[in-house]
Amino acid sequence: MTLPSWQNEKFGGKIRAALWLETEVGEGNTFTKAELRKAFPESAQIDRRLRDLRDHGWRIDTSRDDPALKQQEQRYVTKGAEVWLPGQAKVAKHKSSLSAAQRAKVWQNDNFLCRTCGIGAGEPYGDNGDVLSQLNIARRKVVLADGTVDHQMVTECRRCGTRGEREIDLGVLLGQVAGLSALEKEVLAGWIEADQRTQGTLEKLWGHYRTLPVESREAVRQATSGEDK
Repeated sequence: MTLPSWQNEKFGGKIRAALWLETEVGEGNTFTKAELRKAFPESAQIDRRLRDLRDHGWRIDTSRDDPALKQQEQRYVTKGAEVWLPGQAKVAKHKSSLSAAQRAKVWQNDNFLCRTCGIGAGEPYGDNGDVLSQLNIARRKVVLADGTVDHQMVTECRRCGTRGEREIDLGVLLGQVAGLSALEKEVLAGWIEADQRTQGTLEKLWGHYRTLPVESREAVRQATSGEDK
């Protein structure tokens, strides 16, 4: 479908900014504030209109979200609601900003850990000891068990936040949990309670078994199968 022209002044600044991103920038590409203002010289509030798109599911990263970006650069990551279509500009919105108290509550609920890679605040990344983690708040898309879509807040480090939006199908996950054996559910429940995955006796034994020479592996195999030596 051919998009309306972003230069059509019958549209408001928010719609024109969305169309400009789609037709002139393109998903995954960067632009500068200077380029944005040059495209809309008549609109003193075009920066704000661009930010308004985030309330409609558009993801536009700044240097705060992506350390690879320069201060004046932004990246158009993903398209949200097609606000140029009738009714789409008035879809239900979620707040794009959080208070300090709200941020602290999310971090506390997540034990001050990135829920993607598990790193804590201010910890060095293993592959680059000079870089310390910085925790942010992300809104993760969750498909609920009834099929409806929700955006839920979760702690994520800055580096993980640059790797694209993640989507969770909670219904599929709950179905997989329901299919576990009683023993598997007990083990999973223990990890959930501790908020970390701990190795049980079986996993430790498997780790040791994997290091054995073939003759010793055969002795362990016979022991587990009840065979006589």
